[in-house]
Amino acid sequence: MSTLPELSFPAINADWHAHATKRFAGPFVGVNFDRVDVDPVILPYAAIQSGFGLKEFYQNPRLGMASVCWTNEMHDLLSVGHWFYSNVWMRELGCTLKYTDTLPPIVDGARPIQKPEDVDKLVPVDVSGIEKGPTFTELTSGYDFMKNGPLAGFFVPIHWGFCPTAMSAEMVGVDKFMLWTIKQPKLCHKIMDTIVDTSANAAIAIAKRYGFAMMVIGGVLANSDLLSPAKVKEYGVDYHIKLVKKAFKGGAGPQLWYHLCGNHSRDLALWKDLIMSPFTVMHVGYKGKESYPIKEIKEMWGNRATIMSNVDTKLMYRGHPKEVYEVSKQMILDGKDSPRGFVHGCACEVPAYTPSANIYAMVKAAREWGKY
Repeated sequence: MSTLPELSFPAINADWHAHATKRFAGPFVGVNFDRVDVDPVILPYAAIQSGFGLKEFYQNPRLGMASVCWTNEMHDLLSVGHWFYSNVWMRELGCTLKYTDTLPPIVDGARPIQKPEDVDKLVPVDVSGIEKGPTFTELTSGYDFMKNGPLAGFFVPIHWGFCPTAMSAEMVGVDKFMLWTIKQPKLCHKIMDTIVDTSANAAIAIAKRYGFAMMVIGGVLANSDLLSPAKVKEYGVDYHIKLVKKAFKGGAGPQLWYHLCGNHSRDLALWKDLIMSPFTVMHVGYKGKESYPIKEIKEMWGNRATIMSNVDTKLMYRGHPKEVYEVSKQMILDGKDSPRGFVHGCACEVPAYTPSANIYAMVKAAREWGKY
């Protein structure tokens, strides 16, 4: 395959995209169209379907974004494209990322913080520093390609902040960070303040360049498997609120997608007062080892946000289409009447090597049980 996306994929069908755009917009404008939309959170799955690998997907954002758009048309999914990974804005703070054939970019080598004294040296990266840094350069090469080319209809400038807690832990090492939350919490808060201020400045930089910046934020490490409810609030909820406040004040937003990854069985109620805009999606992964019940998510946020369902990613990878179809059917029936709209999705990004028949099973269920 050519590494030039404009040479790798046929033109998107304009009629399909116009129809999908009306469907995608429905929850946010209060006029549901056609059927429930489906978003399995397509990332390197698109690379595998398009004939190249994970490393190329993450090293070449233009090709990665184009493959997501093409895969969205192939499966009749979203009319918008995206491309992101979790260890974002870390290079600007001194981390080294390693690209592999099997994983998204991982933090590699010695961490910037080796001892407590190093924390005092941390300084947030300002907007100008973000604009000159490797992540912004990488991201905008893909965004400019989409915005100014044949995929312009898919373009949404996304700031991905992901989990401020997990990113902070990567600065020092996860085990050490978790220990410090108990023994040296002031150090953890200093690190998290730096991460959140840097991330907010990145959102502001994206909005400055493109006019707005949809924010994608995740609670990955801040969940019930790893932290007590009190610490989830201290190291998760409170920093999500700080990040959104600062970014919105600087011109980012107004779109928000909260992705609470992992098990939130003991802490979900703590997240109920997150900042919401009229264009907010609320997405929760698990309650224990099971997908979080859609009815409970709808009860908590249905009047404030579009809610998104959560087919277990293990089922997507290992299950059969009939199993995925039946689970999808029930989730759609439970969620499609949510007051501010509903999107059918996976609990996290769909695994790269998921059978395409299981994606089709999700869409088939939406067509048959999610009609408006």
